[in-house]
Amino acid sequence: MTLSEKFSWYFRDESASLKTPEERYCYITEWALRARNTNPGVFDELTEWILKSGEWSESEIRENEKYFFGIIKCFSEQNKVLRAELTELVPYGVVNASVFDALNRFDDELTGNTHVDCLKETVARVFGDFTALYDPEIRVEFAGGNTGAEGVNSVDIFGYINFLKDCDASVQWTLFMPGLTESQQLENGIKVESFEYIRLPAIRFIGLEKDMSENVGELHDLIRTLDSMYKYCCGFDHDMILFHHFGKGVDVERCHGVWGRFFKQDTPVPEGMTHIDFIIKHNGITGAPYISQFAFAKFSGDTDSMHRQEGFDSDAMYDITRNIILGQNVAIPYPNKYWTAEVYLDGFGRDSTAYLFSTEK
Repeated sequence: MTLSEKFSWYFRDESASLKTPEERYCYITEWALRARNTNPGVFDELTEWILKSGEWSESEIRENEKYFFGIIKCFSEQNKVLRAELTELVPYGVVNASVFDALNRFDDELTGNTHVDCLKETVARVFGDFTALYDPEIRVEFAGGNTGAEGVNSVDIFGYINFLKDCDASVQWTLFMPGLTESQQLENGIKVESFEYIRLPAIRFIGLEKDMSENVGELHDLIRTLDSMYKYCCGFDHDMILFHHFGKGVDVERCHGVWGRFFKQDTPVPEGMTHIDFIIKHNGITGAPYISQFAFAKFSGDTDSMHRQEGFDSDAMYDITRNIILGQNVAIPYPNKYWTAEVYLDGFGRDSTAYLFSTEK
C-alpha cells in the first residue's frame, strides 16, 4: 500500500444516500474522527520518506516529485469537496464555522504559501525545483527532523510536512471536537458554565513548586503570604496550580506544578518562593517567559468527575478545555510556550472547578 492509499480521504459521493443535513454533517464528523486515527502516522511516514530523498537517483526523484505533488493535489481536491458540502450545510445551522478558517490555512499551505516565515524560502525552493531536496539542510527543513548528530549544535526543526500535518488535524478537530466535548460533559455529569479567551498584560506568577495537598500547615502559610501581597494584585487573583514543562515536550520534561497566584509584572518575590513571568506576545524563546493569553473554562457538576483521569489524556477539565480550543481552531503554543493551570475559584480550601489553558490567538 502506498502512502497516498494510507491517507484517509473524504469524497462526497460516499455520502450521496444521506438525506438530512444532520445526517450529512454527522457523516463528515465521523470521517474526521477516523482520519484523526489514520493520517498522523502517514504524515510521519511521509516525513521519513522525504528525509531519504538524498539517496534517490535522478530518475527516482523525478518520479517521486510527481508522486509527492499528487498527494498535495489530493488534499487540495479533498478540501474543495469538503468546503462545497459544508457550505451547503451552513444554512441549516449544523456546521462549526471555525472549519472554514482551518480549510483556508490548509489550502494556503498546500500551494506553498506557507504561514511560517522561517520556512518560506525552503518551501519555495522545493516547490520550484524538487531536486533542492538533495541539499541536506533543505531536506530537514522541508520534512522536519534534526539538523545533526546529538549535541550542542543539534537543532530540532518542525518542518513544512509537520505544518501540513497540523493543518490536516485542525480541519478534523473543528469537525468532530464540538460533538466530543458535548458528550464528554454529558457522560461525566459536568458542564462548562462559561468559556472565554483572556489576554492579560505582562504578569508574574508567584508560588511554591511543592505538593501542598498533604500539608495543611504549609498551605496555610502559603495562603497567608499570598494574601499579604494584595497591593500587587493584577485583577485575576485566583488560587491556582500552574503546570508547565519549561517549554519542552511532555515526553521530554516532567510536569512542574507551582501553587500560587498571578501578580503584577515585576512583583517582588518573597524569600523561598519561585516565580514565572508572562509577556503579551511570543518572544521567539522556548520556555519562560510564557504568553499571558489563555482560555478560561468554569465547570459545574460533580467535582470528582471534573478530576477523573480514566479515559482522558490528563483529566476531564484539562481534556474538555483543550478540546473546545481545538474545535474553535485556536492555536495552542505547544511545546515552547505551553502551560496550563487548575483554578480554585473559592480558594485552596475548596475543590478546583476551573481550568486555564495557554493559547496564542
